Amino acid sequence: MQKSAPLTMSSIKIECVLRENCRCGESPVWEEASNSLLFVDIPAKKVCRWDSLSKRVQQVTVDAPVSSVALRQGGGYVATVGTKFCALNWEDQSAVALATVDKDKKNNRFNDGKVDPAGRYFAANRRSIYKLEKEEQIPDGMCIDADGKLWVACYNGGRVIHLDPETGKRLQTLKLPVVKTTSCCFGGKDYSEMYVTCARDGMDPKDLLQQPEAGGIFKITGLGVKGIPPYPYAG
Repeated sequence: MQKSAPLTMSSIKIECVLRENCRCGESPVWEEASNSLLFVDIPAKKVCRWDSLSKRVQQVTVDAPVSSVALRQGGGYVATVGTKFCALNWEDQSAVALATVDKDKKNNRFNDGKVDPAGRYFAANRRSIYKLEKEEQIPDGMCIDADGKLWVACYNGGRVIHLDPETGKRLQTLKLPVVKTTSCCFGGKDYSEMYVTCARDGMDPKDLLQQPEAGGIFKITGLGVKGIPPYPYAG
């Protein structure tokens, strides 16, 4: 199948840089030291690392759905796997549990996770769900730029919206050629590029034909803003 041409909006360019076919891609994190993008495929139980220079993808498969990944201050990575916080060793493909929650709740799992400026890894479970009814979009993963403004991926909305968190005003809307956009982060040189993950689970064959890049990784350039480096887990 032919790769579709990049979408352009004035100076903004949106292109699929990786046709990974993620069932549910999430938690994009830029690793400056290796010029790589980390992300997870939740139901496929995979943590992935895409080298933006070589264009190669490496994967670590874990034993439960993996909802987020983060950098670790001392090197390596941490991830939320099922209801466990795990340390990932990329070299030997292992995941070692650092802590486990909700051991008595079999069907529960973490849904997302982020590291705060103090180096603490926060994760939320699946028992709290917030839905934005307007235009049938669900606000999902988000990131912040150097100006303190929010960028929010809208699941089932096929877009990333740029918001002023102080006024609530929508500043910009970036439309992507896939509907199930899940999360976003800044990366690349000077953190001037945006990377967006998306999903393909739940799409029927007709939708998949119309959206062949569903489950891929998208890069957006020309935004005119820069992000901030991700905070590493201090443990």
